[in-house]
Amino acid sequence: MLYAGIGWTDAGFEIAVLDGNGHGDRPAVRFAADRSKEIASYLNGLGGPVTAVVDSTNGMLDGGFMAAGLDMYRADPAILPPRPGFGSVPAVELARAAWRDPASVVRLEIESGSLTGRLDEHHAAMASSDEALATMTAAGRSLEHGDRTRAQIALTFDDGPHPPYTGRILDILESYGVCATFFCVGLNAGARGEDLRRMAEQGHGVGNHTWSHPYLPDLSATELTDQLNRTGDVIADAFGTVPAFFRPPYGSRTPAVLRSLTNLGARLALWDVDTEDWAMPGPDVIARTVLRQTIPGSIVLMHDGGGDRSQTVTALPSVIEGLLDRGLEFVRVEDLVTPNFATGER
Repeated sequence: MLYAGIGWTDAGFEIAVLDGNGHGDRPAVRFAADRSKEIASYLNGLGGPVTAVVDSTNGMLDGGFMAAGLDMYRADPAILPPRPGFGSVPAVELARAAWRDPASVVRLEIESGSLTGRLDEHHAAMASSDEALATMTAAGRSLEHGDRTRAQIALTFDDGPHPPYTGRILDILESYGVCATFFCVGLNAGARGEDLRRMAEQGHGVGNHTWSHPYLPDLSATELTDQLNRTGDVIADAFGTVPAFFRPPYGSRTPAVLRSLTNLGARLALWDVDTEDWAMPGPDVIARTVLRQTIPGSIVLMHDGGGDRSQTVTALPSVIEGLLDRGLEFVRVEDLVTPNFATGER
């Protein structure tokens, strides 16, 4: 058995591999952020069963890697050393945690993704935040959907930009003459500035989706600030404007997280239609979910990154045609904001 830790930095990913005796038999390898397929190929080519380990601040790779046949695991903060100022726990420490105690790391499943084993905790944290979220919504700081009396909806795509799926989605949107909003991960945005520039040219919106797609309750207030600010800077450099909205990965939140976001002046963009396309249920299921659940004002959650998004690409024409047939207009998330929203009235 080999143990491969996958860490992230401000520039990309680092892979460190230990053998069954806990020895490093090869030097650490670094990859640019937009080379996830090359990372999966490298891990699959190591020549033996591989336990691949990420930490809870890295939610970008597990879906695609599991689809590529890799066994993915998550090491949680309790069994890890402290993180550096910006970045995950070093890759070698992630590998060492799994080698030292294989039972201490959580094997991830495609159906529950990065939050495998933590869904009850996640749902409880969100429920405990209902009052704080309602306060943000009343103050015009959070948006789950737009005005139900206006025949407008917003398609949104998370976790990119990621080749080749973002480009294919942009092609489809352009062919139909409709717009969307892309909630970008900073690491990916920094590596794919050409995709952000194309989004700007086509009139799409771009939002902030953190630097590394972490589970927000596991971050300190300083880490959360860095995740948002660095991502906002990268997007502004390529797209031309600072993102108007922030979307928390997984919708994760606690009262403390929401206080930090309020202090940062963030406006949240959530959703009321979840396609769960990340679980790869099939293009027909994705399209039916959107067409069954979408009503005027809806914000639809889809993905252009974080894994194999070919099913989302295949489903998209049926989604667009079905919603156009209902007379719905496609707008950016920021276009759903009304004067009433700005003053906190609903």
